[in-house]
Amino acid sequence: MSDIIWPAGYVPGFTDNFCSNEMIVTGLTAAEIWPFLNIPTRWPTYYPNSADVRFHDGKGPELEADVRFFFSTFGFPVEAQVVEHVAPVVGQPARVAWHGWSGEGADRLDVHHAWLIEDLSGGRVRILTQETQNGAPAKELAKANPNPMINGHQDWLVGLVAAVRGVTG
Repeated sequence: MSDIIWPAGYVPGFTDNFCSNEMIVTGLTAAEIWPFLNIPTRWPTYYPNSADVRFHDGKGPELEADVRFFFSTFGFPVEAQVVEHVAPVVGQPARVAWHGWSGEGADRLDVHHAWLIEDLSGGRVRILTQETQNGAPAKELAKANPNPMINGHQDWLVGLVAAVRGVTG
């Protein structure tokens, strides 16, 4: 199975916080899932921890390489820029990742949030989301038990699968 591609400064184990969530389900494909993840204005319809999605520079509604966008999540207003964007094609996993940031100075939070959607044998699809974080807010999140990032991203995965199943039947 494929792995997330990590940029320098965001490799898990060397950051202030890391979370990883994954689902493998049957009956869906990467191509069916992609539009629900690649169009951020859809996120609040199945993931209530996201809101206020908007694009900069007249872009959108779909994510694309280098596009800047904004959304709110976990109580943070997040500015983000797509740093990896590969739509699904047969034999290759779909990938989307963004650098996100919130706050300034000692309260700044920097994240790398990556998604991988991969068709597997037997009519299965793997959805992996991982995030690394740096900054004082990340250190505080890492201390929380249960980890709100793990729980929140699991809710995102469950909602994503349910939303796609609701459309595909």
